[in-house]
This record gives sequence, structure tokens and C-alpha cells, in this order.
Amino acid sequence: MSETPGASYASAGVDIEAGDRAVELMKEWVKKTQRPEVAGLGGLGGFAGLFDASAFKRYERPLLASATDGVGTKVDIARRLGVYDTIGHDLVAMVMDDIVVCGAEPLFMTDYICVGKVHPERVAAIVKGIAEGCVLAGCSLVGGETAEHPGLLGPDDFDVAGAGTGVVEADRLLGPDRIRTGDAVIAMASSGLHSNGYSLVRHVLFDRANLKLDQHIEELGRTLGEELLEPTKIYSLDCLALTRTTDVHAYSHITGGGLAANLARVIPDGLHATVDRSTWAPGAIFDLVGKAGAVERLELEKTLNMGVGMMAIVPQGAVDSALATLADRGVDSWVAGEITERGEHTTGAALTGDYSK
Repeated sequence: MSETPGASYASAGVDIEAGDRAVELMKEWVKKTQRPEVAGLGGLGGFAGLFDASAFKRYERPLLASATDGVGTKVDIARRLGVYDTIGHDLVAMVMDDIVVCGAEPLFMTDYICVGKVHPERVAAIVKGIAEGCVLAGCSLVGGETAEHPGLLGPDDFDVAGAGTGVVEADRLLGPDRIRTGDAVIAMASSGLHSNGYSLVRHVLFDRANLKLDQHIEELGRTLGEELLEPTKIYSLDCLALTRTTDVHAYSHITGGGLAANLARVIPDGLHATVDRSTWAPGAIFDLVGKAGAVERLELEKTLNMGVGMMAIVPQGAVDSALATLADRGVDSWVAGEITERGEHTTGAALTGDYSK
């Protein structure tokens, strides 16, 4: 009678050696993100990431800001295309651009990568993208976790999430308390869809319109896959530069929920933000999604960013300075609206007019 071999972690689908190999491959990319506060404080592979908090001594009252997020079903596009080194940019943007909204400087980030099967080079490519994003945001990648979940995820399936921390001086905290009637709303252009609304986008373009990722779309000037995988723009250092040179009252990161809903989150009671659609023309991808799925404008606007990834609220007297600073940094920006008293039938923010053609 033959005996059944004993079970092992490997026979259950978890490859520890592959995980170790992935860690070795990602080390060089993580090292590129090191700020002075983390240099020399251990390395990748420890149980916790370290940050030298003595740097906070220069603050009178340092406030720590934290955020966590993922990139949603955009990971499906990366998986289907076999492109893994850009999705990390999206992850950093979704986390660190939330942190910078309150005026905080991004400090460090950790990531969580969940896979059905560890392919070391694939995991390392994901971390490479996260590391490159951290450099663009000015923060360190101090650690993370790669988890292998056979049976729950297919061999090529994966997901990513991250958490970040920043710091801001208490008396420089940005937000609703600073906003005043007459302030201008400045829009900063997005790089495309960013990392929100992909469940709608995938349903419309793949299930309803039967488009293919390798299909060249004339209106886009490239393949559909290239457009859908365009990394989310990271505004962190641009916003910090703007805060240093301009009297910024608040920022709004335009993510899930669309432009009006996210802008309303920073508008105080009694005030109202009006955004004029005629001040910009959304990119071709937004029109493609709308037409391919017969999606009503209101539905598009509460799901997608419509071409605006970040908004800044500044005094009217600071508009020229703000636009000049952003232009110098290569950020396409414009005055899109203003802050007024809230009427009886108005809410925190609303879009008016028709988009420019």
C-alpha cells in the first residue's frame, strides 16, 4: 500500500523561494526612494520600516497625515496587457495625493501586493513602479508585504494597496476653514482616467462596445490598452511647490465620486463652489466612454474625473502667481470656477455650462 506524500506549503501552492527571489529583485528599486530620514535604518526584509522622527524637531506642532488606497480594477488592464511596471505610479498617486491635500509633505509609504502565484520578475516590476512613483512624490518606500493566495486568486491575478504618512505644521494645515467667498478654483489637468471608474469603463468598452486592448483608436492616437494604462499623474511635489509660493487655501484630489463630489468635501458650510465646464475640454477617452455606453453626462461626471485630477482654491489675488508656478512645473492649469455664498437650493459644489469643444 503506497503512502500519500506529506503535505507542504509548496504543495498548497505557496512558493517561499520565489517570494525571497522577488524581494532580492526589488531591493535596488526601493533603495532609490530613500529620504535622509530612512537612510541607514535597516533595509528591506525587516519586520517594520523605520523613519527617523527627530526630523520633526524643526516643527512647532507637527501633525501626521495618513491615507490608504488601491487602484481598483485598473489592475485587470495591467494583467491582460502583461505590463506591470506602471500600476505602482497609480498606487502612489492615489495615496500620496490624498495626503498632500491638507498641505502635508509625503514622508513614507508601505505597499501590499497580493498574487495568486509569485512570479518574482512580475512582483519586482510592480515594486519598481511603486518606487518610481515614490520618487515623483518625494517619499520613501520603507517596506511592504507580498502575499501569495493560491485558490483565492488565479496564477496571473494580483491586487495592490498602499498606505502612506505625511507631516504638516499645524498652523499651515489646509482645508475648509481657510476658504473664503470670492476665492478662485484652479483646475489641474489629469493624465487621463487615472485610477477610478474602471468598472464602468471596462463594462462599456469591452462588454458593450467589444473593443480590444490592442485596437488602435483614432481619436486617442494610440491603442486602447495604452490609453487605459496611462499612469495617474502624481501632483504631490507640484502642490507642495504651489503651497510654498502661493497662499493656497485648500486642495481637492479628484478621485472616486467625480469632480463635484470631491470638491464639495473641502467646501465649508455656507459656501458653494461653482465650476464652469466651458473652461476646458475633457480628453477623448471620456467622450469615447460616454458614446460607447450611451452614458449620461451626470453619470460620467460622478464616476470619472473628466480631465481634472486636482483642484486648488486660492484667493483671487493669488491666481496669477499660482498659474505661473504650475506652468513652470509643466502642469496644465486654469481658473475653472469660484467660491460664492451658498444659496437656499445649492450644495457644496456644482458644475455649470457645457464643455468646451
